[in-house]
Amino acid sequence: MGRTNRKRRSTLANRAIAASAALALGGGGLLAANIYASAGEGKNSPQNAQTTAAGVATIKCPDVGQQLTDVPKGARAGVDKELAKLDQQVTEAYKRLADTRQAQAGDSGYVNNAILSPLKSKRTATIDRIGNNIQRAGGKPPQQAGQLAGCEGVAADQPAAGGGQGNGQGQGQDQGQDQGQGQDQGQDQGQGQDQGQDQGQDQGNGGQEGNGPAAADFQDINQVQPTGGAKGVGPNGLPANGDAGSTGTFTTNCGTNENENRNSDNVIVAPGVSNGAQHQHDYVGNQDNDAFASDQDLAAADTSCQNQGDKSSYFWPVLRVQDGQDDIDANAPGGGQDGNVGTIVQASEAQLKFVGNQKGDVVAMPTALRIITGDAKAFVNGLANANTNWSCTGLEDRQLTDKYPICPEGSSVVRTTNFQSCWDGQNIDSANHRTHVSFVQADGTCGNGFQAIPQLQVRLVYDVAAPQIQGDQVTNPFAVDSFPDQLHKPITDHNDFINFFDENTMNQVVDCINSGQDCT
Repeated sequence: MGRTNRKRRSTLANRAIAASAALALGGGGLLAANIYASAGEGKNSPQNAQTTAAGVATIKCPDVGQQLTDVPKGARAGVDKELAKLDQQVTEAYKRLADTRQAQAGDSGYVNNAILSPLKSKRTATIDRIGNNIQRAGGKPPQQAGQLAGCEGVAADQPAAGGGQGNGQGQGQDQGQDQGQGQDQGQDQGQGQDQGQDQGQDQGNGGQEGNGPAAADFQDINQVQPTGGAKGVGPNGLPANGDAGSTGTFTTNCGTNENENRNSDNVIVAPGVSNGAQHQHDYVGNQDNDAFASDQDLAAADTSCQNQGDKSSYFWPVLRVQDGQDDIDANAPGGGQDGNVGTIVQASEAQLKFVGNQKGDVVAMPTALRIITGDAKAFVNGLANANTNWSCTGLEDRQLTDKYPICPEGSSVVRTTNFQSCWDGQNIDSANHRTHVSFVQADGTCGNGFQAIPQLQVRLVYDVAAPQIQGDQVTNPFAVDSFPDQLHKPITDHNDFINFFDENTMNQVVDCINSGQDCT
């Protein structure tokens, strides 16, 4: 059983928690929205979408945060809080969608009139406040803000086929040393099951609470063609950068979260907002990471890393087995109230490795550098920022990006994530938390004047029983925690990092990598 650890907060912080709780969903979980989007909806005009009754499995809204590439620093705290409100509004609308199926069946205009239209009104007001915050701080508010307010209802199998809104750091591009090893092939694995997904979704969105995953979200790893391994990782997990460039490695051992340090905050995306992630994160390394932690708090915190010079924070959404059992957060925000149910599984291995650049040396990361990789909203956003690798031990030359693996007996589930490894040389964060870092280009170099930094590679192993699939039914599925409207799809996996290596240890990391040594 997992527990959620939080450090002692001030009265102001506790009031913030209470305010968030008032906005959180009630009840013990989300119900299935077992219906589909109409075939005639226009994906590119969500604000004009006419959604029929019996047509919607989830809600797709423009990702406003990804459009905000130029927010003055003085406005960012206020903007981040408003962005968190947008997420809460979508969650509340999704719950209404899931809870009103009978009304939808009897009224073809119900979804538009009772769910999407009120949601647009709330989003319009919130986006206006975002623009005002930016303008007061001397910046330019987002253009065509009105077009960002409208949302549409979509089918459970529709969004992943659509485009994304990010900054081009997409699943099919040059991620993680950009070897591209069969990436397109890996992305397509299991797409032959699309028809099966349609049939399975007709029976519901699957999962213990009807909120996903569905049977079609899983694939037998033995049916996957070898693609050479996870993006950016060569044979036996070594850096896929050949013999040129900076070929060393630095591995930091920070445990597997044995002390069950978890919360549903995200201090990068939603600082100062309790339950800003709406799903639980596992934390290793820094022990004081929550929504209210300042850089000073993080720098002074304890660390679970063996090397005490590494107080960096490494965090990712928890993996759960939907076994019908309640974990400690079954009735809490980020847990059952946000559709995340079942037993949290602790990783049996958590490898944190930094590798070099295939064309040259790397430079030190700045203190408090923040990097997010992957997209927690990739199911409705599209693949522009997706970054997923799913596989099984002993079979890691076979990778899935849009399915959870069904591993053979004696094999464990593996999640591998390779982070952006180019930095703009100036900023520890950016308004959309992405544009200050990037992946290398196809030739292995950093573009736009960016500098190569050590690339973090995270490999997580889980000992979970293989789900049993019979037709469109799945028994004891596992899934990563997600925002409720993302239906626990595997493409939504993501990973987060905040650098708090001390100066001496970071210099050691750089020296090891640039000199070709393997250090710990």
